[in-house]
Amino acid sequence: MKHLPTRSTVLIILILLSLAGLALDQNERLQPFEDLALRFVVPVQGKLTSLANSLSDLTQTTRDLRELRRRNEDLQSLADSLMIENVRLKEIESENETLRRLLNFTQANPTHSYKAAEVKGRVIGRDPSNFLSYLIIDLGSQQGIEKGMPVVAERGLVGRITDVGSNWAKVMLIIDPSSSVNALIQSSRATGVVEGHVGGSLVMKYIPQGETVNVNDIVLTSGLGGNFPKKLIIGQVTTVQQRDIEMFQEAHIRPTVDFNNLEIVLVITNFLPADFERLVP
Repeated sequence: MKHLPTRSTVLIILILLSLAGLALDQNERLQPFEDLALRFVVPVQGKLTSLANSLSDLTQTTRDLRELRRRNEDLQSLADSLMIENVRLKEIESENETLRRLLNFTQANPTHSYKAAEVKGRVIGRDPSNFLSYLIIDLGSQQGIEKGMPVVAERGLVGRITDVGSNWAKVMLIIDPSSSVNALIQSSRATGVVEGHVGGSLVMKYIPQGETVNVNDIVLTSGLGGNFPKKLIIGQVTTVQQRDIEMFQEAHIRPTVDFNNLEIVLVITNFLPADFERLVP
């Protein structure tokens, strides 16, 4: 069995090879070997350098993408927050505008006392004999609301209270077919009765034939019958039907109130319908 070279033997051999290499290098006898080695090493080194640069660029690109993704998420979060804030400010602006118009209405009609109510729901349905149309508001008997109280918006008459709960009330709209309001034409002072019509329109009936009624005339509450205060705006005349063979003429009225978009209404609390039946012996 052969003996393996000892550690000291290997060390001596390495020292001798190093000394021989130095001697040959000083005598420039290693130049051919260096040229041969460099001929293979330089291209490989160039490719390794290029690969290293590519890996470095890829690493930097990955970092940049992560940074861009993070910035994009931050910007998206900021955009969402700004959108929510913009929606909130628009709602506040819309509510303030509604309240401003209601305030203008109360200032233009200072003889009445008002309580603002928020519309909580709208009920539209049919029973065997009628077409029902009314609102539910968030005021009731606890807030002093009673049956018969008129309800208005900044654009005019909405209806009247028909049912009252502890903290809610039902408002029959003037466009309900069972609703009737004594009214007059502002320009000619001709009187009649405005009734609701299926489809959300109004018809002013029982206008005497001799009275003048024109398209675009304004229709107001007359106060006759004691069911509503005077001079509340109802709507505007759109068409007039007049026949000589009939005793009365009729006018179709476009209500000034947008019943589909009511959010806040006013209840006139210092007016109750007059009970004329109690005055009759």
